[in-house]
Amino acid sequence: MNKPKVVILGGGFGGLAAARSLAKSADVVLVDRHNFQTFLPLLYQVSTAGLAADHVAYPIRGALRKTDVKFRMGSPISIDHKNQEVKLDSSETLKFDHLVVALGSTTADFGIPGVKEFTLGMKSVHEALNIRAEIMRRFEDLCRFEDDTKFSISVIGGGPTGVEMAGAIAELVRGPLKSDHARSAANIKIRIIEAGNRLLPTFSPSLSKRTKKDLEKLGVEVLVNSPVKLVEHRKVTVADSLSLPSEITIWAAGVKGSDAMAQLNLPVAANRIVVEPTLQVKNYPNVWALGDIAGALGKDGKPLPMVAPVAIQQGKFIAKQINKVSANKVLKNFKYLDKGSMATIGRNKAVVEVKGLKIAGPVAWLIWIALHLFYLLGGRNKLTTIADWTWNYLTFDRGNRHIMDSQ
Repeated sequence: MNKPKVVILGGGFGGLAAARSLAKSADVVLVDRHNFQTFLPLLYQVSTAGLAADHVAYPIRGALRKTDVKFRMGSPISIDHKNQEVKLDSSETLKFDHLVVALGSTTADFGIPGVKEFTLGMKSVHEALNIRAEIMRRFEDLCRFEDDTKFSISVIGGGPTGVEMAGAIAELVRGPLKSDHARSAANIKIRIIEAGNRLLPTFSPSLSKRTKKDLEKLGVEVLVNSPVKLVEHRKVTVADSLSLPSEITIWAAGVKGSDAMAQLNLPVAANRIVVEPTLQVKNYPNVWALGDIAGALGKDGKPLPMVAPVAIQQGKFIAKQINKVSANKVLKNFKYLDKGSMATIGRNKAVVEVKGLKIAGPVAWLIWIALHLFYLLGGRNKLTTIADWTWNYLTFDRGNRHIMDSQ
């Protein structure tokens, strides 16, 4: 029996999981616009000089080594459903029996004026390096002044990404930057802005309260019930027309499915591709979608969270579904197994919630470290990350404070 031809668009967590799971049973081509996978959960550490950029990137071809999966670097332009072909911007056309769309997400600005123009996103290595460069460049500016000129950094969004970013910036300022130039470091103000009534709204209220307390101990100003109305050059306006100075504004308030959805002419609702419970795209039984771009619903009827565990489980599940189609077996509905949530606030500070079990402090921090190392691709990346974290912990220093953006 001929193996089905499967084209997978996107080499993130879900795309790679699907490709590896299908490697023996299908003729697989994986497509991504980069030749590396970015470990998104640790991007904020690149932004705050905790890790070098290459520690969170791993070659896709290396991840597919010892498999028969083919890789193409490019982006999809269009899908010809009649002839079952997808065209890439490299002018190559790939035929498929099954198409898996795993193109991830992009920043969602929720229609707020100024977000695109005046905030820094956190979705790529390039953006992470830009944040790091801006922080270090503004710090160098402060070092030139002989007065008490101050500058503010605002992190918008109180979910795990925003909390981790705000905590990491605070530790960067309190540690190495204070050692470099104490007066300048003391003039850096950090705040986190959340529209809702508490940080980490998907966690229990007690862990949200602990997170707020830990951030404030690090010197972070926490603003809740403060939806952002407008972002301008060096200024953020929140509810009640309160205007806050913000020389650097980092956007961690949310994401949406990749803009490629519209280009590929697939059914979309609420900024995500409409999928059946089987993860087949509505009206297209041989097209599948997973991860951030897929609008799969949980048992509560709400869209599943845009996190790596969802994408990984869906990638493996779709591989099984395609094998079922090949064997003429009945398809199953996807059920997400929630293994818990976690966020780190800083040194020895983290929160973990697993099925009602709430953990905070050093134990949660060690759990967070272990799980992130487990999912990080590549032995070299694991070892260099451990080395960097150990150095940072023992010396209170961060050696990746380079200004390396395009400027």
